[in-house]
Amino acid sequence: MRRSPPIIGVIGAGQCDPALYQLAVDVGRGIARGGAILVCGGLGGVMEAAARGAAAEGGLTLGILPGPSTQDANLYIRVPVATDMGQARNVIIVHTADALIAVAGGAGTLSEIGHALKVGKPVIGLQTIPNLIGVRYARTAPEAVQEALRLVTEDPHSQ
Repeated sequence: MRRSPPIIGVIGAGQCDPALYQLAVDVGRGIARGGAILVCGGLGGVMEAAARGAAAEGGLTLGILPGPSTQDANLYIRVPVATDMGQARNVIIVHTADALIAVAGGAGTLSEIGHALKVGKPVIGLQTIPNLIGVRYARTAPEAVQEALRLVTEDPHSQ
């Protein structure tokens, strides 16, 4: 039985240009409008932008932080979780999320994608590392969010 609401992870670059920032804001807005909780790494760049978008729509934002202090969370994280685990916190993000949306990113994002695919979590890529087997790629923020929500809310027995 599916618990409610779904949790959608947003993973991506810790620093980004204004266009990518806006794309991540749009992803966060879509997640909140879809009634899902947003989980991310809680810091800057794509993480901040997605949390900002979700918060603007009244959504719940959860930040899994790499350091020992909840004070390190960006301003849009409503529930900060300090892990003091560094990049190992990526595994917590993956296991917390029902599906993940990767927005751009580099090696850290790639590690999260790899962990997600390894444990069977759906990953939707949006302007991220191309040609990864198992990643479903979207062209727009609404398409990425719609696919993530569809994948976590569909009845697995109906396939």
